[in-house]
Amino acid sequence: MKTKTKPWLVAILCLILVVGLLAGIKGGQIAVMLKAAKTFVPPPESVTSAKVEPVQWESVKTAIGTLVAVHGVTLGAELPGLVRQIGFESGATVKEGTVMVKLDTSAEEAQLASALADASLAKISLERAHNLRQGGANSPADLDAAEARASQTAAAVANLQAIIAKKTIRAPFDGRVAIRQVELGQVVSTGTPIASLQSVSPIYVDFWLPQQALAEITLGERIRLRVDIYPKAIWEGSITTINPEVDVATRNVRVRGTVPNSDGRLRPGMFANVEVLSPQKQNLLIIPATSVLYAPYGDSVFVLEEEKGEATKPALVAHQRFVRVGERRGDFVAVTSGLNPGETVVSSGAFKLRNGQAVAVNNALAPHAELAPQPTEN
Repeated sequence: MKTKTKPWLVAILCLILVVGLLAGIKGGQIAVMLKAAKTFVPPPESVTSAKVEPVQWESVKTAIGTLVAVHGVTLGAELPGLVRQIGFESGATVKEGTVMVKLDTSAEEAQLASALADASLAKISLERAHNLRQGGANSPADLDAAEARASQTAAAVANLQAIIAKKTIRAPFDGRVAIRQVELGQVVSTGTPIASLQSVSPIYVDFWLPQQALAEITLGERIRLRVDIYPKAIWEGSITTINPEVDVATRNVRVRGTVPNSDGRLRPGMFANVEVLSPQKQNLLIIPATSVLYAPYGDSVFVLEEEKGEATKPALVAHQRFVRVGERRGDFVAVTSGLNPGETVVSSGAFKLRNGQAVAVNNALAPHAELAPQPTEN
């Protein structure tokens, strides 16, 4: 029995020795890995950077406005009649006094000829009555009757002349005519629209500002205007009217500006982006807008600072700092607090950083920030 159990004991001992040896080797490997993990330093993240620049910006208030014609009216017929003449084309520019439409006045002109004859006879009769009265050949009643007759005939002439004038519709001011709404031979009634006439040079822009702006805006202050259909064009004008009352529903005040429009590209009814430019400039610090990490608990940026590491060369480290941001223009945003002039911030790649992380700056592919970027189509 003893000879049979010895090989089994030897095998068990050998197995235990092998397992112990493997466990020791594995434990040593784990210890090395733990030691390496404690001393491991992640490689620096590649980012781009930008300087905190002090600038002076004009104080600007923005609003959405509506373009309004300085003079705008829909021409219409004051009296009924038949259209005999049309003196304009749709979309044409006309001068003040231009004959737009002439209605048929043949009946009135015939009546006017008769009235002029009556007026001429009444005038002669009045002169004769005066002469006779001076000689005592007629009574004062005859002179009074002659004077009344002369006045009646003159009034009849003036009435017919006024009717004829009203049937000749003229442009009340210089402007551009809209699409014509009458045709030759058409019988129009009182109030029938003929065409819209708009004076568009210069042109008004009406917009609304919060009531707090009343303390800052003044008559004559410069405004800048842009419209979507001409993205590269800018019109400049000035504030000409500030409404004396504030809207009780919105607590906004209506403001009107006047803008030159010699080329006529601005049309009444257009929407426009309006900027009110204050003569006073603000001293601000600006950074690229891509530097800011927006979050509900506060906006922040990563500031780059040099710190001494194990190597002889100082390392760049990104430290998160909370800031307050203000107005944004183009690719830049103003920082009202939290940064100092000349500091360097991470301009792109901030989303992948954590506080105190080493970084490597590579501005070769950094996007170029502009105050007035122009989109390009490639």
